[in-house]
Amino acid sequence: MRSIAIISLVLLLAACGNTSRHPEHTNNSAASDTVPVFILKQDTARKTIELPAELVPYETAALFAKVQGFVRSMNVDLGDHVKKGQTLAVIEAPEINSRLAESEAALQSAKAKWASSKDHYERLYRASQAKTPGIVAPADLERSRNLMLADSASYIAAGKQSQTNKAVSGYLYITAPFDGVITARTADPGALVGTTAMLLTVQNNRTLRLRAAVPEIYTATASLSKNIDFRVDAYPTRYFKATLTRKSETIDPGTRTELWEFQVDNSDHLLKAGSFAYVKLTLERGGTSFIVPFAAVTTTQEKRFVIRVHEGKTEWVDVRQGMTLDAGVEIFGNLAAGDTLLKKATDERKPGSTGLWMLK
Repeated sequence: MRSIAIISLVLLLAACGNTSRHPEHTNNSAASDTVPVFILKQDTARKTIELPAELVPYETAALFAKVQGFVRSMNVDLGDHVKKGQTLAVIEAPEINSRLAESEAALQSAKAKWASSKDHYERLYRASQAKTPGIVAPADLERSRNLMLADSASYIAAGKQSQTNKAVSGYLYITAPFDGVITARTADPGALVGTTAMLLTVQNNRTLRLRAAVPEIYTATASLSKNIDFRVDAYPTRYFKATLTRKSETIDPGTRTELWEFQVDNSDHLLKAGSFAYVKLTLERGGTSFIVPFAAVTTTQEKRFVIRVHEGKTEWVDVRQGMTLDAGVEIFGNLAAGDTLLKKATDERKPGSTGLWMLK
């Protein structure tokens, strides 16, 4: 009997222990179903980014000899500042000067021949108009007129040839196409040069072009100001100003970027063409967007989505991602202001599931 009483007491205590733990299990289950959510609001996506860029001359030209010859003189050297039209080098080609002299002589000869035939025709014509008939035969008058026209055509052709030779002789003088600075010199006096030999390079560095490759995701946004700041490694603590002037209006398929070009006033010549730079752009979406926390968007192998609470149950909503901001990520999809979204989306929470939605 005593053994039976002891066994009964043990079973009673075990039953009491199980009853006391059941409410604790229920509370934990309720706590695990509490899910943080937030209300979706419209906002303006604005972001400041820094992109690598490059400074290039506003104008640059590689100057070649247009005819074969010897360099008679080089009037400039590396780093010299030049003016438009200034003679930079002179090429010596005696055969060109000879052809020019010949064409000038041929022009004078053709002119004299034309003047003579013209005078002869005019005399015959005046005689043919006299009242006395038969002084000039019509055939002679016509022959004189045709000769005058032929000599006139020869005179015009000689003039064109002379102009051509004069233009070619002008090729012996290499002149500056614009105001700038000499950045390369590859020939010296006495050197034999031809049409494939570059003599000089001149660049307009008073104004520079600042070119930045803007990623495709930002090309639909607008810069809040056409005036932007940039820096270069040569002056690490100083910012320079530039003005947005043009865009390429096309996406480079290799880099998926659009080229934006800025204009830089370099009248003080502090900046050097060819330098790398870093451009700071403040971009803004032209319209309102939805910006959500990073954890609110989840991605699987098939889709990118957020989880919306509708009538107490979850549903997956496909979204497209826009700009990444400090406050979160910009998204686009079948959403509306006032929707309730989960703060942390996961593909483990299937559509149609329920929970205790806690607004935070």
